[in-house]
Amino acid sequence: MSLYAKLQQRESQGKPITVGLIGAGKFGSMYLAQIPRTPGVHLAGIADLSPDGARTNLARVGWPAPQFAANSIDDALKTRTTHIGDDWQALVQHPAIDVIVECTGYPVAAVDHCLKAFANGKHVVNVTVEADAFCGPLLARKASEASVIYSQAFGDQPALICDLVDWARTCGFPVVAAGRGHKWLPHFCDSTPETVWDNYGLTPEQAKRGGLNPKMFNSFLDGSKPSIECTAVANATGLGVPSNGLLYPPASIADIPSVTRPISDGGKLERKGLVEVISSLEADGRVIPYDIRMGVWVTVEAETDYIKNCFEEYNAHTDSSGRYFTLYKRWHLIGLEVGMSVASVALRGEATGVAKHWNADVVATAKRDLAPGDNLDGEGGYTVWGKLLPATKSVELGGLPLGLAHDVKVTRPVKKGQSLSWADVAMDTSTHAYKLRKEMESMFSASAKVA
Repeated sequence: MSLYAKLQQRESQGKPITVGLIGAGKFGSMYLAQIPRTPGVHLAGIADLSPDGARTNLARVGWPAPQFAANSIDDALKTRTTHIGDDWQALVQHPAIDVIVECTGYPVAAVDHCLKAFANGKHVVNVTVEADAFCGPLLARKASEASVIYSQAFGDQPALICDLVDWARTCGFPVVAAGRGHKWLPHFCDSTPETVWDNYGLTPEQAKRGGLNPKMFNSFLDGSKPSIECTAVANATGLGVPSNGLLYPPASIADIPSVTRPISDGGKLERKGLVEVISSLEADGRVIPYDIRMGVWVTVEAETDYIKNCFEEYNAHTDSSGRYFTLYKRWHLIGLEVGMSVASVALRGEATGVAKHWNADVVATAKRDLAPGDNLDGEGGYTVWGKLLPATKSVELGGLPLGLAHDVKVTRPVKKGQSLSWADVAMDTSTHAYKLRKEMESMFSASAKVA
């Protein structure tokens, strides 16, 4: 039975999936816009540091005020309305909540939210991929131990890429490469919230109209978010990562099959089986026609002449050899698609992408020379950007995860372009996020020694 049919069934039975949302910002608002149009789902509660801001966003996306006027979660359950408050613990502890959608964008807090939700028997759809990037494999294990589902969020590019990889493997194709698109030039890694809009392609007026956060959008532009999302994909699918960071080869959609071949076959990749990001700009800044900037893709290989001939007979667009074929989605709709994850987790017991390996990591890398006493401001800020590295390499250098590089003091000089280590900063070691990360490093080191 399709997910939609299952949702309709739950609606007709009067047994909707009961959802709690933590964080009602831009991503959360996009999901909120779809909930009234989705049968079989009841958003019982929203927890946000600014309840008034959440109410403003609900009004912005078209919810009538009586729909979010419930005085409590219990009241919301009786009236099928929504309660808004700032107590996330009350939300995750309520026995009627089936699924928590973690949508804050704050990785340290997101780890707390996930762990508490697991402890209370809640499935979690984790939109805060920054947390997944530095401790996702262990979050997934904690969820499994609690007999609940931990999932990436459909609509965000990692889950969509995982879906394409799953399609390929289920059809019997070896995955040569998979990834997303991005608008990229090398100097973008120096971008700050002050320079983001010109480079991103929006006016300050458009950004203000959409309520867009310049720091958050800068995390896309400076390469941090592409690295974070590729880390999530590699750790969920088992694909590898480039040995020294993403290459961002420029290509139109038509050229992706050629570019994402290994170097030995005329492509750009050091080997088969990697994540990568395709740039929508040529090296000189020219815009590439028919780009994949907002989309996702997977490149597969025909292992026999028969399969290669089938590609040709059905006009599949391949590289010049006819062996490499790319399937793609040119767009993703972000929070508008999160309902797929909520339904899959609650009705099928299946994650839409979940970390099962530790193949990749995102290491905080200096945007400028840093001095003792400087305060790191995390992804998208003025001090660091995130570099994708193999997890083994990150562990060897004691790499500081980007997701933990916020509000942290530098303790010794770090040159621009240098990846930071734990030894370069004064870390708050009391958080669950830090402890979970160090636990994961210990487990990884132990398994590496056994291997």
